[in-house]
Amino acid sequence: MSVPLSILDLSPLVSGETSPRPALLRTLDLARQAEQFGYHRYWVAEHHFTPGVASSQPALLLGQIAAVTDHIRLGSGAVQTGHQTALTIVEQFGLLDALHPGRLDLGIGRSGQAKTEVLREQRKHAAPQEERVVDGLLIPKPFSWAPIFASKRTALASSLLSQPGAEPLGLAEILDQIEALLAGPVGDGDGNEVVAVPGAGADLQLWLLGSSGGESARTAGARGLPFAANYHVAPAKVLEAAEAYRESFVPSPSLSAPRLMVSADVLVAEDDETARRLAAPFALWVHSIRTGFGAVPFPSIEEAQGYEWTDESRALVKDRVDTRFVGSPRTVADKLRTLQRVTGADELLITTIAHDHTDRVRSYELLAKEWHS
Repeated sequence: MSVPLSILDLSPLVSGETSPRPALLRTLDLARQAEQFGYHRYWVAEHHFTPGVASSQPALLLGQIAAVTDHIRLGSGAVQTGHQTALTIVEQFGLLDALHPGRLDLGIGRSGQAKTEVLREQRKHAAPQEERVVDGLLIPKPFSWAPIFASKRTALASSLLSQPGAEPLGLAEILDQIEALLAGPVGDGDGNEVVAVPGAGADLQLWLLGSSGGESARTAGARGLPFAANYHVAPAKVLEAAEAYRESFVPSPSLSAPRLMVSADVLVAEDDETARRLAAPFALWVHSIRTGFGAVPFPSIEEAQGYEWTDESRALVKDRVDTRFVGSPRTVADKLRTLQRVTGADELLITTIAHDHTDRVRSYELLAKEWHS
């Protein structure tokens, strides 16, 4: 029996658009249709200062999606804990749960925490790695984000995402606060208590997301939480992340055994040739991310065809392009089953971007029909 399929949506703009409104309206349309196609969850991302991505405030966007859907689970992939307090996160998702009870996933990640800490963690768990194939699954060479983290643009963005002098809590500390506020009330030991309203008692499913076998994977395991590993952003580290999560897992009241979700970039069309043609702009889009300027509005096929690639620029995007699953419904479903088998995933999280919204929706529809047939 196939594992569930879920969706991660960035609300992408496309070339020629200067307003986020069309991208957000497309998200609402896609969510409605995804529910009809039989997808299990619909998650939205949190990205800031990214010209081609409109999903910057997950809780606000999820409220809009919840209002136009009926039963599909909704969540964040992921709330960046370095930019908010635990109370803000709990109140936002507590409000969503109060209005749409039992449907919300609170997915959180370390993005936005001190970059030096994240880079130190990456170096600690880094090992020399060449491209390899593991039981049919391509595991590429790792990509280093260090130059982007060190850029002046990143420093400017970081300065605007937090109060002057504020220091983000570590993952363990903010998780402690989130779990305490959800359980509520919270006391100081001297008889004083506060309660998050809304938030306390909210029926949220808490997830951690991670791109390596570092702190996020190990913390999710140690706390008995479900974990989502990135094959679409950091394909080189997906097996490491899955292994670290399972090795660290301790049963909790909410989860008796590990629950792993793995993400994948996907594009499906009626046949392989059509899919490859529609997929052409993806490399150019990834290149905009990897050069540190943030994702541009998704290019058209014609814009992609006119781009002059160098060996250096191709190398910059190779891991993402080579690990994107592109083709007919059967071709892509077979590749997803390989990903699921090799990682042992209990669920797959699919993200699809195309220049034309009709092609994007059709990709999700074709995949769902093939997967559930």
